[in-house]
Amino acid sequence: MTLPPSNFFTLSAAFLPLFLVLYLMIGRQWDATRAGPAGWLAAVLIAVSIYGASGLLLAVAFGRAILLALYVLYIIWMALLLYHTVNEAGAIALIGRELPTLARSPTTQALLLGWVFGSFLQGASGFGVPAAVVAPLLVGLGFAANQAVVIALLGHAWAVTFGSLGSSFFSLIAATGQPGEILAGPSALLLAFCCLACGVGVAWEAGGWAALRRQWLLLLGVGGVMAAVQAVLALAGLWSLAAFLAGLVGLIVMLLWLRLSATRGKPSITVDRGELVTAVFPYLILVLVIVTGQLILQAPLDALLLNPTFPEVQTSFGWITAAGTGRSISILGHAGALLLYASLLSFLWFRHRGTLQPKPYSGRAILQKTLKGSIKPTIGIIALVAMAVTMQHAGMTQRLAEALSVGTGPFFPLLSSFIGALGAFMTGSNTNSNVVFGGLQQETAAVLNLSIPIILAAQTAGGAIGSMFAPAKVVVGCSTVPGATDGEVLKKITLYGLGITALVGGFVWLWLIGLIS
Repeated sequence: MTLPPSNFFTLSAAFLPLFLVLYLMIGRQWDATRAGPAGWLAAVLIAVSIYGASGLLLAVAFGRAILLALYVLYIIWMALLLYHTVNEAGAIALIGRELPTLARSPTTQALLLGWVFGSFLQGASGFGVPAAVVAPLLVGLGFAANQAVVIALLGHAWAVTFGSLGSSFFSLIAATGQPGEILAGPSALLLAFCCLACGVGVAWEAGGWAALRRQWLLLLGVGGVMAAVQAVLALAGLWSLAAFLAGLVGLIVMLLWLRLSATRGKPSITVDRGELVTAVFPYLILVLVIVTGQLILQAPLDALLLNPTFPEVQTSFGWITAAGTGRSISILGHAGALLLYASLLSFLWFRHRGTLQPKPYSGRAILQKTLKGSIKPTIGIIALVAMAVTMQHAGMTQRLAEALSVGTGPFFPLLSSFIGALGAFMTGSNTNSNVVFGGLQQETAAVLNLSIPIILAAQTAGGAIGSMFAPAKVVVGCSTVPGATDGEVLKKITLYGLGITALVGGFVWLWLIGLIS
């Protein structure tokens, strides 16, 4: 297989779609719904005019992109449905009100809400929900507006890869074709490191060195439990449950810790036990549905597959994409389908048991809010996926990989996490980052003879951390906190994010050169 002659012009052309998306989203403040289509159009024009792509190649690339996008969007749509099903019943608000009553010091409140409860929310829903829910709760406890948003963004970032029922991890699998079984271990290890780093960052933001000195044992204990639970579940193949149950177990452990701790004060709010059962029951349903679907009924649920075959295509220069199937989607057994089942059962539960707030509980309102929240991510993901797949089929991604391998050599592992963070920063999503840069990282690792699973783990860990300072996510966090300033929050959270990303890159580099085993 061959590519156009390697020179500055063809390399610059290959980079142009990514640069355009970056410029439009950062420099011009466009969101992915506008920047994504612009990047896709640029990729198509360059693929045809410079890299020799044909109409058939573009059609095949688009077909594969639609399958890949649907694979991810299925989870996003149904995660939003579950969130609104629970939120419209008042369950999340009740849980959020109860948690702060168990902690009196600002540091423990920040860790409980920003780090642990935020991670639980990320595991269950994600897509900006933790920032939007946690930040106003912190303001209500006396935190400054900008500080509250920073804590909310920082605390849950480590849970992004396996959060949202594993959508980012599934996108990494889909974009690279690598088995999840070989990606799960390295990813879980790097994210365990990120878990502790995020906790330390939250404590520092809440109270500086004094807070770290007082709460270091709590950080290690709860952080170690959450990281271990996520790792065990990821290695067991339960990727959809890994972050969710890690956050849930972390929540239980921290509540028990606070109950036994001398810092626990008398609760200012008393919540009926029946209301608590009503509030948390949908998440118990979710666990039961996912475990049943993935461990017991996986074979029958996977009987109905969407799995079309695509023909071989090549560019005029001879770059070949082999014939084969696209991303297979199990209509009834996909993680999105399991979320749908849990949403329906949760809706019936609240209809039977009653909700936790006086306003009417409307299925139409839930569907309307889900549809409204789905429009922008749907457009952005389809466009960005189409851009990435077009670049792969035209050989543009390979050209960038070759340039990176020549330009960075043995230092590429130091940059791999920053590439992931860059993708999340510019697209607002670790899922999008894995789609845009997963193939690039894989091909570069292959050229440099580096461990592909470790490099891809650095990609998704960097993407998880990068999502915390994505402008789109900053806007979500600030939108629910009067007085919060987008620019100030972005400036502070970027420092935290770049610091953690640099530590991840250094860890990966030491790992690959054999100093860490």
